[in-house]
Amino acid sequence: MLCGGTGAVQPATPKIQDLIDQIKSEFEAKVGTCTTKFEAIEYKQQVVAGINYFIKVLIDNGCIHLKIFVPLPYENKKPSLTSYQTDKARHDEICYF
Repeated sequence: MLCGGTGAVQPATPKIQDLIDQIKSEFEAKVGTCTTKFEAIEYKQQVVAGINYFIKVLIDNGCIHLKIFVPLPYENKKPSLTSYQTDKARHDEICYF
């Protein structure tokens, strides 16, 4: 993976699931709804001054894509939801957004 470019799609890991669990309430607040199913299925990452994760997530009524920024460790900051796309299908490719 080149610095600034996104890597290949990878299957979600427990680390990726933990990451989306950390921002679930932030996502729900932004879209104004609650969801019981919030399951990461695959992701891409982009190295910047930290890491952007582009994650495909299954929710109660379909699929969404999340963009989560994880700052560099020395910054001592939590991951944050920087963008999201709703109304996605499970087969939709994860693209930069």
